[in-house]
Amino acid sequence: MNDNISDKDKKDWDRFISSNEKLPNKDFENQKKKNLKVRSIDLHGYTLDEANKTIEDFINKAFSENITKLIVVTGKGLHSENEKDPYVSKDLGILKYSVPEFITNNKDLMSKINEITDAKIEDGGGGAFYIFLKKK
Repeated sequence: MNDNISDKDKKDWDRFISSNEKLPNKDFENQKKKNLKVRSIDLHGYTLDEANKTIEDFINKAFSENITKLIVVTGKGLHSENEKDPYVSKDLGILKYSVPEFITNNKDLMSKINEITDAKIEDGGGGAFYIFLKKK
């Protein structure tokens, strides 16, 4: 076996180490395929403050009950009051973007979360997302 590492391999390694690229966690991928305990919540009609408080409580309760997958339905913002405000984009659904941002900016919640991904069409598509929780 050759113990020498080529210059190209060294450069490739240095480039990988200095980049923000992440390797997929195969253990987590396998965990997703196992029997998941699933809960869902629908935040239609909530104000932003109500939605943030509700989702925080929902995640904490689900984590304490060892739930592994959460389906969060926010809606797409199509019937939002945004269209009456000339200073807000008509494409912006308040909860659709604000709730995931609230979660990712909350260190306590993120310590309980493995991954946040877009929902499949059967679970709400663009108006929903998944949260995969860590085990206690």
